[in-house]
Amino acid sequence: MSSKRPLIVNEEVYHVVVRAIENLKLFRNEKDYLRMIHDLFEFNDNNPVSSVYRHRRVSNVPRSFLGTLEKARGKKRDMLVEILAFCLMPNHIHLLLRQKKDEGISKFMRKLGAGYGLYYNQKYKRSGHLFQGRYKIIHIKDNEQLKIIFVYIHSNPVLLIIPEWKEKGIEKAKLQEVLKFLENYRWSSYPDYLGKKNFPSLTNRDFLLQTIGDLENCQKLIKDWLQFKTELWEPSKEIIIE
Repeated sequence: MSSKRPLIVNEEVYHVVVRAIENLKLFRNEKDYLRMIHDLFEFNDNNPVSSVYRHRRVSNVPRSFLGTLEKARGKKRDMLVEILAFCLMPNHIHLLLRQKKDEGISKFMRKLGAGYGLYYNQKYKRSGHLFQGRYKIIHIKDNEQLKIIFVYIHSNPVLLIIPEWKEKGIEKAKLQEVLKFLENYRWSSYPDYLGKKNFPSLTNRDFLLQTIGDLENCQKLIKDWLQFKTELWEPSKEIIIE
């Protein structure tokens, strides 16, 4: 895969991956995950972040907190990107973004890196960069790639319960258990695509659903990926960032 970064164009879709430096754990507990969910919402704004944000504590927040956060801010966001899908893993983050403003992805990622990095370093009494160099980014060029990246991002948490599943596959007897795990994995947008209202205010799901279809199609794509990964998707492996 070429290391050349794609030209970032408004209204186009991109798969972005950011990793922690030296395999550091980005999220040590639930409060860290919630902080990142909050930051993904808060920093998606072309306006400067207010000083109020820097002193806001995010802890024990209900899943519905994003829905009321905008009212508390007193103004609407001027969004840099649309977050189409996301998945938070212990040491990295997957985002599927559609750029809405010139340099929107770049601005968003800078805000996110600086904001969460400051929170993390202060909380855990460390210094220096938190994230590993530049984030990786791939342009999603057509509907087939869009479907593949949807299932790739949302099946990533399988690694937490079956670390070698990509090499060895998933036993038939365990498939339903794995599917259930993904459907209830709180730190991704997949539950929202299934109508579970996990963090529904964070993502715009209409765009992807126009390509993928309804709930049953979302589930079928994930199930097929887990069962038949090599046969179905290997020809398009160049769009995947490991």
